[in-house]
Amino acid sequence: MKIAFRTHDLGVRGAEAAVAKIKECGIDAVQLVAYKFIDEMPYEIGGIDGDKAKALGKTLENGGVPVSLIGAYFNPVHSNKDKVAKCKAIFKEYLKYSSLLGCNIVGSETGSFNDDKWTYNPLNRTEEALRTVIETFTELADYAAEVGAYIGMEGAAGHVCYDVKTLKRAVDGVNRPNVKVIFDIYNYLDGSNYADYLGILEEGLKTFAGRIVVFHLKDFVVEDGKVKQVPPGKGRFDYPAILSRIKAYDKDAVLVLEGTTGDNIVPCTEFVRKVWDEV
Repeated sequence: MKIAFRTHDLGVRGAEAAVAKIKECGIDAVQLVAYKFIDEMPYEIGGIDGDKAKALGKTLENGGVPVSLIGAYFNPVHSNKDKVAKCKAIFKEYLKYSSLLGCNIVGSETGSFNDDKWTYNPLNRTEEALRTVIETFTELADYAAEVGAYIGMEGAAGHVCYDVKTLKRAVDGVNRPNVKVIFDIYNYLDGSNYADYLGILEEGLKTFAGRIVVFHLKDFVVEDGKVKQVPPGKGRFDYPAILSRIKAYDKDAVLVLEGTTGDNIVPCTEFVRKVWDEV
């Protein structure tokens, strides 16, 4: 098992500072989102190139920091089609240079018709929306195959792939062997289903057997009938129950404490590691 963090959740800028923070906090790996913590690699076409990727990958490798996933998240159903085209081009650049960064998987969520808000819209749950997602990720998977890489797809309640079944339909629709899954229980929760989080986890583990590359770990409380994210161990999740199921699925699982920042990094890392060792 590896405990990982998104590079931009570490609260530092630059690759060397990130490596130092990782060592300080006892973190095992990272989900790399380069443009969110390296000023020289903006989220623009051409923001990453071979030289930049090689330098960043070498710094992480020399620091003993494995990269478990590369993030280049974008909204494939955004109303601004020029923006979608730009984001797809950037995603392909990360696929092209992924091996230099130390990982051959680049991931994204499936988007929302609310554009930059990434929240629920009734149009998200239409066949048209799902077709768009399938077409977009098929294009990306085909390009990934050309450069020897994989794509990762992640569902969320407010997005087009709003539950396990819909993400399965998308993955099956793309129908490429280089499609992987990023699984986040919290993402699938809303005011109507949060009590069934273990059932959702079990459904996901069964549905995506062999495809899950990382698990995103969070926790939640309920305020005014709505689910609110909190750091692992500070909410309603039964972590022994969750981690025992993940451990049975994959004893070498990568657990990304997504959104855990600041003073919560070390205690939450220690909490997750302790529970994992005990289950």
